[in-house]
Amino acid sequence: MSVWVLGIDIAKQKFDVALLIDGKTKHKVCKNSAEGFEILRLWLEKQKTQKVHACMEATGNYGEDLAIYLHDAGHIVSIVNPARIKGFAQSELIRTKTDKLDAALIARFCLAMKPGPWSPPSPEIRSLRALVRRVDSLIDMRSQEKNRIGTAHKSVVLLIKKHIAYLDKEIERIRKQIADLIDQNPDLKRKRDLLDSIPAIGKATIPHILAEIDDLGKFDHVRQLVAFIGLAPKETLSGSSIKGKPRLCKIGHARLRKALYMPALVSIQCNPVMIMFYNRLKDKGKNGKVIVCAIMRKLVHVIFGVLKSGKMYDPNYKPISA
Repeated sequence: MSVWVLGIDIAKQKFDVALLIDGKTKHKVCKNSAEGFEILRLWLEKQKTQKVHACMEATGNYGEDLAIYLHDAGHIVSIVNPARIKGFAQSELIRTKTDKLDAALIARFCLAMKPGPWSPPSPEIRSLRALVRRVDSLIDMRSQEKNRIGTAHKSVVLLIKKHIAYLDKEIERIRKQIADLIDQNPDLKRKRDLLDSIPAIGKATIPHILAEIDDLGKFDHVRQLVAFIGLAPKETLSGSSIKGKPRLCKIGHARLRKALYMPALVSIQCNPVMIMFYNRLKDKGKNGKVIVCAIMRKLVHVIFGVLKSGKMYDPNYKPISA
């Protein structure tokens, strides 16, 4: 059975698709809704395509429902980092950008690069992820309101304080909902207990890790997880004259980097292994940001080892070099 390539440019209200058939491209625009998904299915049947390899960019929640719909219908689905599509576009020297052209570009990328298949998260993980991200949004909103108090007119200060109090209650309510969801799922509860054994990985960080790293099976080595999060060092070397300073490669999961930042700072204060690692880097003359990023990578190594082995954190275990 032939597998055709389908490029999808996703947006909030609609999505554009480009179907590659025998070197030709056919286009279709559908609403980003259940109705639009059904229209796409009928259109694909009309093109006599039984199975497609659909490819789309990772764009938050906009494309997740469509990806799950296509996966459940028996199609291959790939969700790729937008930076890969951008690099592919630059290689083709493309200067014009429209939704229709982007869908065709993604289809050509899929045909040439053959990205790996994507598997949808379980319903529990989807719920956990939505709740965790909702808490993050409310915390950001609360910070904005707190920043407004200092410059707000006295006539609205009380209103702002009431809103902050409401946000405090809502954040606690959702955190209780997150805790209940984890307690009711044996696998999530087991992983929660494993992560809780790691110093500096607190109750606020654990749900982020469980929600965003839903399947460790897709990572054969911890280096792949480090790269997925965007904590791998990036070097710039060319010839004998260009030698840039190593920098953090931020092509990865920004939410996880944010979630691991404070635990990295706390671990320098409470985890003997991390304290030794910190002092060693400091003695080598590394600056603060470099050290914190290295500590974050070290934490990823520990998290990977604990979850993969199913064993509680052991401070006497020989640490893996980050």
